Amino acid sequence: MSPRKSALFDLRAGAVDALHLSVKTADLDALRQALQQRFDAAPDFFSGDPVVLDLRPLDDAAQFDVAALATWLPALRLRPIGVVASDAQAGWAAGALPRLDSHAAPRKPAAEVRQDPAPRDAPHPAPAEAEALRQAASDAARQAPAASPQAPATLLIDKPLRSGQRVYAPGDLIVLDLVSHGAELIAGGNIHVYAPLRGRALAGAHGEAGARIFCTCFEPELVAIAGVYRTADQPLPESVKGKPAHVLLDGDALRIEALKLK
Repeated sequence: MSPRKSALFDLRAGAVDALHLSVKTADLDALRQALQQRFDAAPDFFSGDPVVLDLRPLDDAAQFDVAALATWLPALRLRPIGVVASDAQAGWAAGALPRLDSHAAPRKPAAEVRQDPAPRDAPHPAPAEAEALRQAASDAARQAPAASPQAPATLLIDKPLRSGQRVYAPGDLIVLDLVSHGAELIAGGNIHVYAPLRGRALAGAHGEAGARIFCTCFEPELVAIAGVYRTADQPLPESVKGKPAHVLLDGDALRIEALKLK
């Protein structure tokens, strides 16, 4: 066989972009009801996305019906492509879907999404509705290369990002132009956007809980730090909507604060 490059195919290292659905109950009916309620609130947000079922939060002997869930998920317009399971779960987990490896550890639930402290007489912000999707650890950690002992370089983008475009940086990521709806930023470190952020921004892709997201015009579809998410179906307070803001992880919750640039 000739070692020269073929005109008919390429073999390249790659990664699958997918949601992780962390399953925390073996009660299939209860899980389907919770997922249905979540997707009724935002039916088009993850429409058509592939999803990996992470079964590791379950007991090893749970005997969860993977095939039944995989058959039902397309009703939510999700495409199940595989499962992540412990070695002890492999006997009953594999079969309906292929077993995949994952470098992302199961995350604890995000108790709530906290925003700027409200006045004492103001109503407390409602907790995040998407308990299942709060557990959906970003596939950014899986598609990112292993962290280097040396500090990774910062990536600078000075062009607008359109819908469908995705940028990954092993270290910090700086964007100087518009991030449109449907565009996605993924960084092992911090994310800085000196323009409107209207797409998705996922910082701390390797699990770095100290990562932050900074933006001069905060209008995102989704923000995440180390796998803890906040989606656009939760209205932003007027103190940060369309204004300079930054996002940080406080325990198991995201906190959004206004940036004072003057």
